[in-house]
Amino acid sequence: MQSRPVAELAALRARIEGLEAAGRPRAGVLPFGVSSLDAALPQGGLALGALHEVAGGGEGAVDGAAAALFAAGIAARLPGQVLWCVTRPDLFAPALKQVGLDPDRILYLEAGDEKSLLACFEEGLRHGGLGAVVAEVARLSMTASRRLQLAAEGSGVTAIAVRRWRRAAEAADFGQPTAAVTRWRVTPQPSSPLPAPGVGRPRWFVELIRCRAGDCADFSLEACDEEGRLAVPAELANRSVAPAAGRRRAAA
Repeated sequence: MQSRPVAELAALRARIEGLEAAGRPRAGVLPFGVSSLDAALPQGGLALGALHEVAGGGEGAVDGAAAALFAAGIAARLPGQVLWCVTRPDLFAPALKQVGLDPDRILYLEAGDEKSLLACFEEGLRHGGLGAVVAEVARLSMTASRRLQLAAEGSGVTAIAVRRWRRAAEAADFGQPTAAVTRWRVTPQPSSPLPAPGVGRPRWFVELIRCRAGDCADFSLEACDEEGRLAVPAELANRSVAPAAGRRRAAA
């Protein structure tokens, strides 16, 4: 049974959340469909109408591609067009289609520099009427992220900042505080084994390294399929007595 102070604190938090949400669209959540992953998120899924950050586990192109595909899998399961903002024209449409995001649903925007890209990112969110806005950015300050978070809250459009770096010095910026509701890091792992020679389904090590009102956790998962859905590897899902696919970690 909850003690009175704990119950009063929970009621106060609920009241504050209600006041903060007044006049804003109720965006809801998007469950991943993986029980351990959804359980790590406070509302049982990814908060919509909010800003989320995704980065690769390393500085290489493969890690950056995994982060982009993770973001594409989320956008694929949201209705409507997706605005994808870049400064480099290296987005590979066939790979996005493999994780469920059809190229016909994507509106591509190439900005000349990061400042212009952030302006387009925010404007796309404020415009509304989109399923999601994805932007590939190297740096994201608290001020810029706060503007993006407010724009997403106001329109109900989900914002995903895919962090990509041209040089190692920019990678350090990922550790700085931002207003994003969640922060993810995605690292490629060896593919799922097959009973016959061939390449199995790609795997990712997915880290939830920041979650507002939640804990940090990490997961070994199979990458997004053609419907944008993640999955638990079979050898983990079928264990009779096994550790959870996701592991909670103390917040940094």
